[in-house]
Amino acid sequence: MEEIEWSDEYSVGIEAIDNQHKILLKMINSIIRTHDTTANPETVTNLISDMTKYAQEHFSAEENIMKENGYSKLDKHIEEHQAFIEKTVDLCSATYLEIGKVPAVLLNFLKEWLKSHILKTDMELKNFFNEKTINSNSIE
Repeated sequence: MEEIEWSDEYSVGIEAIDNQHKILLKMINSIIRTHDTTANPETVTNLISDMTKYAQEHFSAEENIMKENGYSKLDKHIEEHQAFIEKTVDLCSATYLEIGKVPAVLLNFLKEWLKSHILKTDMELKNFFNEKTINSNSIE
């Protein structure tokens, strides 16, 4: 499976959020790299667990920025974040069925969700930031 490459089209214009997205991307790419190899099941589980924990930290930080700036679509955004975590946790159980491998369905979900979420939902956030002239200098 092909890894995700960062490009400027993923940028929301807030350095802190972009940097967190880059880290998530790298974490998902690490999981993708284990897919075609036989990895220790504990390694696979740890990669997915670490990525899920980091995603929760990122979501919290992103949601706080939205709250602080009065983002009107906050509830919808939070729902997408929660759905991601729930689906990821559900799909993680499949890793136990394929000892040492990450099931393709999980990889496809992680890859497609991240790209779709950033390019659609987070781009709405980017438009909001631009309209309110919020930039990296405005965010703590």
